[in-house]
Amino acid sequence: MSLEVRGPTLTLRYPTAEDAEALLGLASDPEVTRWFSWGPYTDVEQPRRFIAGLEQERRDGVKLDLLAVHRRHGPAGITGLYEFHPRDRRCVCGTWFGRDFWGTGANRESKALLQHLAFETLGMQRFGSYSNPVNERSTRALQGVGLRLEGVLRGYHRHGEAFLDVNVFGLLREEWERSALRAEFAGAITVVGEPPAPFVAVD
Repeated sequence: MSLEVRGPTLTLRYPTAEDAEALLGLASDPEVTRWFSWGPYTDVEQPRRFIAGLEQERRDGVKLDLLAVHRRHGPAGITGLYEFHPRDRRCVCGTWFGRDFWGTGANRESKALLQHLAFETLGMQRFGSYSNPVNERSTRALQGVGLRLEGVLRGYHRHGEAFLDVNVFGLLREEWERSALRAEFAGAITVVGEPPAPFVAVD
C-alpha cells in the first residue's frame, strides 16, 4: 500500500529502486553525511541496499523513511520517523537533504509534512528529534520548526569509534496545534494512502 504526504512544493513518498541513482548523487557529498553513522555513498549499491530494506522496516514498525521529492527539481533527500512507541504515542524524526536544497525552505516544509503525518494521521502525542551539539545549523533548524531543546544525552550516538553527545528535542501535540509552522501550512497538506498499521497510535 502506498503513502504520500503532499505539500506546496514537496511530496514525501516511499523510495523505490529507481531512486537509487538520485540518492547516490545527493549523499555522495561528505558534508551531507558528516554527522551520520553512515556515508558518504560511494557506490549505487549502497542506496539500493538501503531502499531494499525499507519494506521490512515498515512491516516491523521500525522506521518510516520517505523520499522528499521537489516538484521542479526531483529527489531532494530522505526524511522520516523512527523510535516509534504507539502505546505511548511518540516517535522521533530524522532528515537529510542534498546540499543544493540547504537553505531553500525544503527542510522547513518537510518538517511541516512530517508533523502533520505524525500528529494528524498517526495519532502521536510527542514528536522528537536529535542533533549533535556541535552541529549548530541542525540545532537552529529544529528550533525553527517548533521543537524545544530539552537537554543533552551524553555518549548517546556512536560515530565511528567515538561516542558522541546529542541534543534531545521534543514537540507535544498541544504545542503543535498552536504552532506557527502548522498555521503556515494550514490547508496545504494532503495525505494520500494509508500508513502501515504498526505506526498508528493504539489505546
